[in-house]
Parts: sequence; C-alpha cells; structure tokens
Amino acid sequence: MTQGETISPISKLGSLIRDRYAAAPLGALMKILVWQWGRHGAGPRFAACLADSLRSDPGVSVILSLSRGAEILAGPDAPQCEMPVRTYRGLISFLFRLLTAPVALLPLMIRVWRLRPDIAICAMPGPLDLLMAAALRLLGVRLLVVVHEAEVHPGDGYSFQMVLQRLLCRCADALVALSSHVGSKLRDQNIVGPNKRPLISLTHPPFPFDLPAHARLAGPPRLLFFGRLLPYKGLDLLAAAINMLPPSIEISVRVVGRGPESDGLTALRACPNVVIENRWAAETEVGAILGWADALILPYREASQSGVAAAAIASGRPVIATRVGGLQEQLSGFPQTVLCEPDPVSLAWAISHWLEAPPPVQQSIDATQAWRQTASSLLAATRSVLSPLPPRRRWRRPVRWIAAPRHAP
Repeated sequence: MTQGETISPISKLGSLIRDRYAAAPLGALMKILVWQWGRHGAGPRFAACLADSLRSDPGVSVILSLSRGAEILAGPDAPQCEMPVRTYRGLISFLFRLLTAPVALLPLMIRVWRLRPDIAICAMPGPLDLLMAAALRLLGVRLLVVVHEAEVHPGDGYSFQMVLQRLLCRCADALVALSSHVGSKLRDQNIVGPNKRPLISLTHPPFPFDLPAHARLAGPPRLLFFGRLLPYKGLDLLAAAINMLPPSIEISVRVVGRGPESDGLTALRACPNVVIENRWAAETEVGAILGWADALILPYREASQSGVAAAAIASGRPVIATRVGGLQEQLSGFPQTVLCEPDPVSLAWAISHWLEAPPPVQQSIDATQAWRQTASSLLAATRSVLSPLPPRRRWRRPVRWIAAPRHAP
C-alpha cells in the first residue's frame, strides 16, 4: 500500500476472496448451479427434477438453489437444496426485495463465488432472476435460461414478468426451449438466431407423482381438468362441449385449480355432473388428484406446452387435448391421446370418442429415466454451444472490481 492510499472494507473483502480462490483452484468436474426462486407450482419442482437428473452424470456436480419458502421444501420428499435463498412472501415483501436488490447483489456474489459454478441454469424465470443474472455476469459464469412461455397468455396477468423474462433472456449465453412452438416465438422476437445466442431444443419430461395404491371404486368415467383456472385454458369451451353431450351419457367431471371467477367457471358450475374446486392444490395432493381421474382434459385455446400433460403422461392417464401451440408436439407420441380442434363441437366429439372406447389406464412410466435422458441431452447440447471460461478470466474481473483500492484525493 502506498502513502495516501486507503483500503476500504470492500477492498479487504475482495483481497480475502482472491487469496482464498488462489488457495482452492477449480475442480475437474463441471459445476452447474440450477436455480428457481418461486414458492409454488411447477417451477420449483422442475428445478428439483432437473438438478436430480443432472446429478446422475458422474462428470457433473450440481448445486440447487430454491426459495426458502418453496412448498416443495416442506414436503415429505424435499429435494437436496444446497443454496436456499430468502425471497418474498407477498407483494409488499417482493417490492422490498426489489428496492433492496442493489444491496443484496454483493452478498449473493459472495455466495455464488464460494460455490464456483461453471454454468448456471435458470430452470423457470421469475421476478428476482435479474439479480442472479447480474451476479453471474460480474463473476463471469455462463448462463442458460429454460424458457417455458415466450408470450403472455390472455388472462395470465404477468405482463411485467414477461418484460423481466425477456431482459433475462438477453443476459443469457444460451436459451433452452421446451417445444418448437416456443423456439419459433423466440426467433420471432429476435432473441435467438445465427447472430444471437444459441437455442437448445428439448421436450418437457413428465413429472413423477406418487399415485394412490388402492383400486378404483365403481362409478361413471372420470374426467379431470387440473391447473390454473384462466381464460386461455378454455373453460368456456369445456362447458359448451359438456352441454353438447347426450343427456344419457354418464360422466363425472372434476375441475381442480385456482383462478379468478369467470364466465367459463360460471358456465361449468351450471353443467350436470361437474364439480368445481377453485383452490390451490398442495404438492402432497397432486398424486391423489391424478389418481382419481380416468383421463385428463386440456381444452386450451393456446399453450406453449403443459406441465399437466407431462403429469398425465407420467401417471399413465389418457389425455384429451386441443391441437394448439406445443400441445400436439408434446402429446403426439402417446397413443392414449385424443387431439381435437379448440372449439366446442370438436371437443364434444373427442369426449364422446373417449367414452365410447376408453383406453385403459397404463402403468406409470419411469419419469426418473425420462428426466435423465433430458439431462443428458441438455449436457451434450450445452457442451457443444458453450464452454466454461478459464478460471483466471472467469474470476479476475469481478475480484478486481470488488477489490479496487480507493485513492485519497
């Protein structure tokens, strides 16, 4: 230190980080950080399944980061989470986290630095992911973003979230699309392409759920609609299709999910033999809900792909779905699928066709193996389009930025 030069606490911290890094060089394994900071729904489960499947590769070391409030962490089969992060519980706490994001950046950088990932994967974009993207950029860590939806669906209410997602995608070194439908939308948005970042194409693996072991009780055929109750999910189409069925047809329809009251829900409540459960279904309930059904119905007006379809495939249940977005691509390889057009007449025909010759419920497929195959494809594609930066290049710039000495005026 020269005369007149002062060392700030940040400089001391930077020197400590630099010295510790010099004493502990990067290991031979590829280290992958997988994160998803949502609290409910498919996001945390997707991240946990992806992390578990990546761990099956002997050449990979995986770190999973979830929100401390993630519902999946409180379940009986909580995933291994090496980096829990405190996020938010509601709108007020989210706004607080958003306003204090600059203060949270340095502590997050230190946590990520200690883990020393080569590549980070955002399993499903969320509101706070730009904070992680900034930390990764400053540390020189390559970033992949898994894109589930490329556009806001009608009634989704997440327009601001889509703006954040597109900013996140433009920070990424590569994107992963779970259907060709999403991939084409990303190309149309000029986010991926020959002169942009590369695109890795995958399919959505089926989610594993524990189904009830008891035998099905006697009764009419059971049809299940499961998921968020939003306008683009075609609740009005389902109501109109049910009303077109002959009165003599016996069927039990169950609608389970959470959403705002709508004309579609009102119409469904007026239909015979339909039960509406407008509520959030906990992770521990999903297996029993799927086990109740003889088939699942997806009467969507539009869709990129569907986690519900993936769950139906994993549980061996037949699927009645509209031929929209990425659904046909996702379901085309499964013979138990009945596809139709997104209109009441076609949907009523599909339900009648299923009732006349219902395919038997199959044994649950090996979802674990499907996830491992997806992880293997992701690793192969990642290695072909990205390569970890050399350690010096990866860590020198942020350390120098953190540890820059302050000169006295």
